[in-house]
Amino acid sequence: MSDFPEIKSTHSLVAKYVTKPIWDKLSKVKTETSGFTLAKAIACAVEFDNQHCGIYAGDWDSYKVFADVFDPLIQEYHGIAADAVHTSDMDVGKIQGNIDPTAPVHSTRIRVGRSIDGFGLSPGITKDQRVGVEK
Repeated sequence: MSDFPEIKSTHSLVAKYVTKPIWDKLSKVKTETSGFTLAKAIACAVEFDNQHCGIYAGDWDSYKVFADVFDPLIQEYHGIAADAVHTSDMDVGKIQGNIDPTAPVHSTRIRVGRSIDGFGLSPGITKDQRVGVEK
């Protein structure tokens, strides 16, 4: 069993949900897709003292394999219940109105990423997988 890490981001959600019992249970587990570990997932919270969440999924499997950490952390971060269901509605015709010009928003950014079944996500993709994506 790996030693319980010192989480420098002491006020992060990782510090709240990666407890010693959870670490003991999951620290030796690797995901099937990219061999991602809990240590890799929480590396930023261990390394830096300014993280709010402090966790990254290395692949789709991470959400299931490390569900004891991801589920409550995601629920708290987004303020959703454990039984919440995500719905998507891409019907642009349902958009009404415009952005309120008095809203105190000075800038925003939109990040887009994509995942391909069977390949790791950015934090966990292997070199062989990257090469496979390029083919």
